[in-house]
Amino acid sequence: MKLKLLYMFALVFTFSIYNVTAQSQIKQIQKTVKYKDNVNAPLTAKELANLKEVYADKLEEYVLNRPEYLTYMKHLLRNRIEIVNKADLIKHKDKYELLSEVGLFNNYNSNLTMDTGYNPETFNVLKYNVRYHGNGASIYRIDNTNYFIIIKSQHQ
Repeated sequence: MKLKLLYMFALVFTFSIYNVTAQSQIKQIQKTVKYKDNVNAPLTAKELANLKEVYADKLEEYVLNRPEYLTYMKHLLRNRIEIVNKADLIKHKDKYELLSEVGLFNNYNSNLTMDTGYNPETFNVLKYNVRYHGNGASIYRIDNTNYFIIIKSQHQ
C-alpha cells in the first residue's frame, strides 16, 4: 500500500514539474510599442473612409471615441502596412497566403466585398482578416497581381 502511494506521489510530482516547465516556456516577453510622431496628426480622408467602410455605424463607438485604439489604427495604417509591387516574389507565390484565403473582416459591415485586383485609390486592407498582431511580419499576396501586403510587427 505504501509503495502504491509512493508511486502515485512520484507520478503527480512529475506531472506538476512538467506543467510548470511548459507554462514558463510559453511566456514571451512583449516589447513596448513605440509610436512615431505621425500618429498625432488627424486622420486623412482616405484613412477615415477606410475605417468607415469596415466599422460602418460602429466607427464612433469602437474607434473614434477610443483615443488609444485610434492611435493604434493610425500607427497601423501609417507605419506598419506597406503595399509593394514585387514581381520577383511571384516565383515563390506558394509561400504567400492570398487575400482571398484569409477572408473578409465583416463583423461590423456585412456588405464588404473582395477586391478583384489592386487599385491604390480604392484598396482597403482593413477589410481583410490579415494578421496584424504577433511576432514578426506577415506577407499576403493580392490575388491575380504582383502586389504584396507587408504588415510589419508592432514590436520593432
